Amino acid sequence: METGSNEIYTGKVNLREGYETNRAFDELEKGIHAALETYSNVHRGSGHFSMATTQLFEHAREIVLEYLGLKKGKYVVIFCTTRRAIAISARLNPESYKVLTSRETGLPLGVSALVINRKALPKGAPIQSGGGTTRLVAPTWVIWANEPDKFEAGTPAIINVIAFAKALLLIKQYGVNAFRNATIEKLTVTQILYSDEFEASAGQKLLIELRKNIIGSDLSVPSTQGAVPFLNLDNAASTPALLPVWKTVCLTLRQPVSVQKEIISEVRSICARFLDAPSDFYDVIFTSNTTEAINLAAENMNREPSQQTETVVLNTLLEHNSNDLPWRMIPGVTLVRIKSDPEGFIDLNELDNILGSYNRDERYGQKRIKIVAVSGASNVLGVFNDLNEISRIVHKYNARLLVDAAQMLAHRRIEMDRCNIDFLAFSAHKAYAPFGTGALVVRKGLMNFKADELELVKSSGEENAAGIAALGKSLLLLERIGPEVIRNEEQTLTRMTLAGLAKIKGLTIFGIKDPVSPRLDCKGGVIVFNLKGIMPNKVAKQLAARGGIGVRYGCHCSHLLIKHLLNVPPALEKFQGIMLRLFPGIALPGVVRVSFGIGNSEKDIERLIKVLRDIASDVGPNKNKTLSSAKEGTNLLSDKEVRQQIKEFVSDVKRRVYYEK
Repeated sequence: METGSNEIYTGKVNLREGYETNRAFDELEKGIHAALETYSNVHRGSGHFSMATTQLFEHAREIVLEYLGLKKGKYVVIFCTTRRAIAISARLNPESYKVLTSRETGLPLGVSALVINRKALPKGAPIQSGGGTTRLVAPTWVIWANEPDKFEAGTPAIINVIAFAKALLLIKQYGVNAFRNATIEKLTVTQILYSDEFEASAGQKLLIELRKNIIGSDLSVPSTQGAVPFLNLDNAASTPALLPVWKTVCLTLRQPVSVQKEIISEVRSICARFLDAPSDFYDVIFTSNTTEAINLAAENMNREPSQQTETVVLNTLLEHNSNDLPWRMIPGVTLVRIKSDPEGFIDLNELDNILGSYNRDERYGQKRIKIVAVSGASNVLGVFNDLNEISRIVHKYNARLLVDAAQMLAHRRIEMDRCNIDFLAFSAHKAYAPFGTGALVVRKGLMNFKADELELVKSSGEENAAGIAALGKSLLLLERIGPEVIRNEEQTLTRMTLAGLAKIKGLTIFGIKDPVSPRLDCKGGVIVFNLKGIMPNKVAKQLAARGGIGVRYGCHCSHLLIKHLLNVPPALEKFQGIMLRLFPGIALPGVVRVSFGIGNSEKDIERLIKVLRDIASDVGPNKNKTLSSAKEGTNLLSDKEVRQQIKEFVSDVKRRVYYEK
């Protein structure tokens, strides 16, 4: 199949063609904005927004198949980058697949739709592993997810995929050049990235103004109490889009390729400044997300010249699957994990001792720890690692340091040069720019790829000029707010939440529990808990139904840590694996997670505590009393009525995004 050109036609067009081109863009932007109003991460969230976004994302697969004239039951649609599409298709017979890319629409979205005959799907482990590619993970084995999830490592470029599908519908209406002849004034990079209505604001004032300009923050959703404003407490999974970021994306979409390339170059400089990663010492390589960035680092290790020593990777029990599984996939590599204490802090003396035993004392023969891969912040317990001290220890023993900064980028200051960090990976969708981009920032001279291979890596990431522009704008806004302002806001909300949760009967908090703990300075706005007598998925669904509150439940792609927190012994872990294979729909133990962003306030915490208190009061003889039937003499809706209204809400979102003029 032709991949099309990435160039946007800039020649003269007749009035009618130009008019219809702008109409196509207008309708595209309207559809994307509607998707952003209910944006959340897909598949494992409980709130209305996660349900709506999941349906939009999955319906995009159907639109691709319809566009290509292929049958839904016979083919699987996998959304990925160009480089990953090339890697997967290399395993396939050319007759068994087709590729449709956003380049063919003329839009810089960085999306490839790889359409594969179900019978030809590759078996075994996926090309890239990490978040979303598994159903259950143990220290020595993995149960992979079903397709297409197994092949979509990490959070997909959800909004870009939805935009791509919407563009295909519009191309059917307006023709193949619908997005190639935009009639808009050519703008400068300064106008696109640096100009906005909040230029005069900074610090706390800017944070308050942006809080009012989060897309979807004023949207109401159905609940047992009637329509209520949706409350997003799922920011650790993905953050909503800021209005200035969305405006930057709109401008970028309509600009010629020459301007888009200038934007990419400028955002690379913005990243370098924001991360204290001077361009003389570091390279910024754009990827689709954190998972792809860490997979790239793992692949880079696999390409190191042959040595007499055997490679060991050291990480921690705190890691997201995306900072665990990619290292397991390297042939011949040993993975060693450091445990944490009950509050989520690793023992730095243990780190020193392990590195010393391998690299100084040579107690394990030819095995040497080459890289230490740690999270900047845990996505479960919310604790921030002491990167400066970790780096000192790591480099003392001639190893390298990789930091998974997905949960850190939008919450704490990152100083790569000062802390001597060698590799750093992050995603923009966790920093108020959910448009499918991320990066691997790497010390110069450490990449082992051949020149043509590295060029493919870079060009694949840079196809998403819109997402890169969004990242740049978001970092500029976060920089102007200041990390200390964000930190103080999150600390206030975290203390308030811990204090409120502690008063709810039957509720168990994991990690730091004391709101006045001196360790709280090293904890972000991520709190996990369970409610006695109710499975986590039930708690999450009741939060949505009763209070219009979106949270996340389960293992949060950190299976090893969750099983450690819940004291799951090896025998039970093995039994869970057997049961999941026999009964794929079975609900396994997990935890409920609430996580804060700049859009949250103390009123949100009050609402969360009130709804949780109501849920806890129904455990036992009165369980589900409120949801099972409407109380006489009140305006409460029944469980059945709320479920139906939520279903209608999600269907209406789908209609507005894809089919409303």
